[in-house]
This record gives sequence, C-alpha cells and structure tokens, in this order.
Amino acid sequence: MRIQVRRTGGFAGIERSATVDTTGRSDGDAWRALADEALAGASLAPRAGVPDGFAYEITVDGRTLHTADPRLTDAQRELVSRVLKEGA
Repeated sequence: MRIQVRRTGGFAGIERSATVDTTGRSDGDAWRALADEALAGASLAPRAGVPDGFAYEITVDGRTLHTADPRLTDAQRELVSRVLKEGA
C-alpha cells in the first residue's frame, strides 16, 4: 500500500509532502488499519480550514481525501504525523 501526504498552508505557506510504501513492512497491517480508519467517511472534496491553518491531501492507493485544520479526525492526524515523520 502506498500512502502519500501533502500538507500546504500554515503561517509561512511552506508545502511539505512525504510517501510511505508499506509493501513488505512488518507493520504493514497496522498502517492499513490506520489508513482505513482515516479514510472512513472522509470528504473527497476539499474542505475549508482556518486562516493560517494547514490543509491536507491524503492519498492511499489512488484514493484521495482532502481535509484541513481543525477538522482532522484523530486517525487522520495520526496518519499525517506518521507519514510526514517516516516518509521520504
């Protein structure tokens, strides 16, 4: 499974993106469970956030969702954090 996160906005307007490929990873099942939870019931259309907040584009195996601060679910926030930390 390929998970991509793109974060835009914020006070400085700096874009950051990262990708994690879970294929062959020992923790692949945990990544899949988190990604499934993050995508569950998510809006596929871009959503407005707050001024100077971050906007996120999360793509999991070709399925993309859009969200923004402060509307992230706990699962979305954790997934974004992990991908931006561990991804390339």
